Amino acid sequence: MKVVRGNYVILSLVCLVLGFMLSFSYEYTKSRVEKRTITDKQWNKEYEYRQLLIQSQKENQKLKAELMSKQEKVRKMEASLADKKKAYSDLATEAEQLRMYIGKVKVRGAGVEVTLSDASYIPSEQSATNYIVHEQHVLKVVHELLISGAEAIAINGQRISHRSYIVCNGPVIEVDGTQHSAPFTISAIGDSNVLASALTIAGGVKDQLTGDHVVVDIQQKDDITLDPIFHTNRE
Repeated sequence: MKVVRGNYVILSLVCLVLGFMLSFSYEYTKSRVEKRTITDKQWNKEYEYRQLLIQSQKENQKLKAELMSKQEKVRKMEASLADKKKAYSDLATEAEQLRMYIGKVKVRGAGVEVTLSDASYIPSEQSATNYIVHEQHVLKVVHELLISGAEAIAINGQRISHRSYIVCNGPVIEVDGTQHSAPFTISAIGDSNVLASALTIAGGVKDQLTGDHVVVDIQQKDDITLDPIFHTNRE
């Protein structure tokens, strides 16, 4: 009888241990399955996010390429507009210079004033013509000033242009039909140092005029104003 009870006890213990093992094995397997299920979901989510990130990067690269292309087009347009603006500016400057050269506009700036006067002493009436200022003397000064870069010139305040003419008429000279008597003041706007140097160079205009008994006075001026040419019916 005692042996049978001992066997029951042992069997009960074996069943208890076996039940505990089965229960532990079930819970452990369930936990592993649930854990694996969560990990798979996370991995799928991460993969989805990664794909979205890759797609976004591709879109960004495409948009960046389009942006660079448009920026290049804008740069070329700006460069073209800048070239056109410069061309228009150059044309406007050239037009203004042409107006200035032909006497259409009033001009102001530094320059020189050259005064030509008859000789103060005339030995005899027969030789008087050799001691007064003639149109060729005025023309020499005007031509030298022009080739030396004068931007505008006036004779006794009368503006001259590319169409102007200067002729002698007895004791006076005519500039575009207007008579002027000596002394003749020739005003020129430009680089005063260059203009004065061109006139006073050894053997130059001043020396030639002095040799013809013309009194020459050259003054450098910081501010000279020349009015535009007044048009007449002849023009």
